Order: sequence, then C-alpha cells, then structure tokens
Amino acid sequence: MREKTRQVVVGSVPIGGGAPVSVQSMTNTDTRDVQATLEQIEALAAAGCEIVRLAVPDEQAAQALFTIVKHSPVPLVADIHFNHRLALRALEAGVAKLRLNPGNIGDERKVQEVVRAAKERSVPIRIGVNSGSIARSLVEKYGRTAAAMVESALEHVAIFERLGFYDIVLSVKATDISLTVEAYTQLSQRVPYPLHLGITEAGTKWFGTIKSAAGLGALLSRGIGDTLRVSLTGDPVEEVKVGWAILSALDLRRRGPVFISCPTCGRTEIDLEGIAQEVENRLSDFPLPITIAVMGCVVNGPGEASHADLGICGGKGVGLVFRRGQIVRKVREEELVDALVAEANKLLEKDRG
Repeated sequence: MREKTRQVVVGSVPIGGGAPVSVQSMTNTDTRDVQATLEQIEALAAAGCEIVRLAVPDEQAAQALFTIVKHSPVPLVADIHFNHRLALRALEAGVAKLRLNPGNIGDERKVQEVVRAAKERSVPIRIGVNSGSIARSLVEKYGRTAAAMVESALEHVAIFERLGFYDIVLSVKATDISLTVEAYTQLSQRVPYPLHLGITEAGTKWFGTIKSAAGLGALLSRGIGDTLRVSLTGDPVEEVKVGWAILSALDLRRRGPVFISCPTCGRTEIDLEGIAQEVENRLSDFPLPITIAVMGCVVNGPGEASHADLGICGGKGVGLVFRRGQIVRKVREEELVDALVAEANKLLEKDRG
C-alpha cells in the first residue's frame, strides 16, 4: 500500500494524494538555447516524461523560460541555486514548479520572498536536500547521515509552514542507496508531503539503471514515493524509459508493453537472444500495455508464460505463437518475430475497433 500524502498539482499533473507515480526528467541542453531545449522537451514528452526540469543558472536562462514555457507540451520546473532572484523571474515566466535547495539560497528573508511569490501563483516548491549540501551545523551534530538530511528538510519545511505555504514536495537524495532509502523512510514517517524520489549521480546508462532500480525499487515497494527522476549520465530520454520500466516492473504503472524472456540454457535450440532483442526493438513503441513473452523452449513456453498476453517459444527450427497460454500458430523459426508482430497488430486492431 502506498503512503497517502498531501496532493500538489504541477501544471496539470497531480503529485501525491493517491495520484499515479509520475515520471520526471531534466534537460541537459543549455536553457539559453531555446530551440534546442524545446526540441529536447518534446523528445522527453514523446517518451512519456510528464514533468521536465530545467537548469536556470543566470538571468539569460531565466529570460528564455518565457518562450520555453509558452511552447512546452508538459509542465516545467525551474531548478534554482544560489540566486533567489532567478526563482522570482522563473515564476514570472510561468513555470509550474520550483526546485530549491534553501541551504544555498542565502538568508531566510530571500527564501521567504520566493515562497510568497510562489504562493501568489499557486506554484508548488520542491525542497531538495542532497547529502552533499547539508548545513555544517547539522553535519557536526549528526554526521553526514539520514538524520542530518531529514532534519535539514524539516528546517526548511518549518519556514514554509510559518508562511502558510503547504504546496511542498520533498526530496532527500544521495548517491549511496542505503543512505537514500533510510532518509526517505524516516522522512515519510514525519511529514504528510509528497516525496520526489531519486538516486543522485547514479552513473552511466548501464550501471546507473541498476543502481536506480535498486534504490527506487526499494522505496516504491514500501509504498514510499509520489514522483521520480532517474539520474543517468547521457540522453535524458533514457531516464524516462528507465523510470517507466521501474514502475512497470513493480506493477505501479504501465506505458507500452512489458517484455519477459527466459535465460538461455542447454535446452535452447533457437537464437533466443537475437529473437528477444528483435522483438523488443520492433514492439518497444507498441501503444498497448500488454505483456510479451519470448521463451526458449516448450518447457518454459506457453505454460510458464501463460499470464502473457502474447508470446513465442521455439525449438529445432520451429516455434509456437501463443496468446494467454493458448497456442495460435506454429511457424518456422525465421518467421517467429513476424508472426508475433502480426498477432500484436490484431490486438491493436481489436482495441481500436
């Protein structure tokens, strides 16, 4: 069961309060380059990204937001560090959310000014605490621990609450999985606000995917988390794909097909690896949330994958196409993928009437 949190709305996307876990990413273009940034936002949206964050390092980037917000297909979040005036400018541009690390904004007066401006516009703010940006006093008291991260977040929450501002999202991220999980677990027990999940500096596409899946999966499986961003070194579109894959694996949300395939073994008599990869390549953009199985032999075929909407298995140069455990066709090995795609298209035609 997911933890029930207070709901905030980012543009048209609800976060918390029982809403589906939303998938976010962040552009890696220069925000001052309006065209390149909008092109990347559109690519992220096409991949299923529901909220996009942009770095706003200076006044020129803040000014660019006026055009970017106007043409973006999804709600945008301004990522602000050090200069509270950039946050005020981003709000004027119409961003749907702010991400602040109040610890590096400066004195409380500046934070208060931003909070009041956000409240006037009904714009939520994410208080982002990272393990590397904890106040020195808290590090001296607790060490660089989950407790220090949580206390840092709560100090900032208290400022917001004193100003009557409650459209808050919180994150307490670290690159260490155990530290991150412990921090979010503690925080979830102390506040009603929605939590933005992430593992910071997770790494490259391969290792970062594994690390993110381990950390985010641990939290989501405990019912903790209302929105997430997978942090990978590379194309942010991959972050979106991984985010959806994690949610699909946990059966929290589905977007497009889920692929399952058995490991190769001595019974395998077809090119299972090549077939499985071809199936995934050809059907990765299939618009229905179905489960597709690619099995290496009749032992792991229709029976073990009977829950799959569609599947194939093979041996000795031939293969079977099955639907919900029932065999529908027998074809040669080289025709297996085409036959599976044809059956998938039949499901699509039926779905669309």
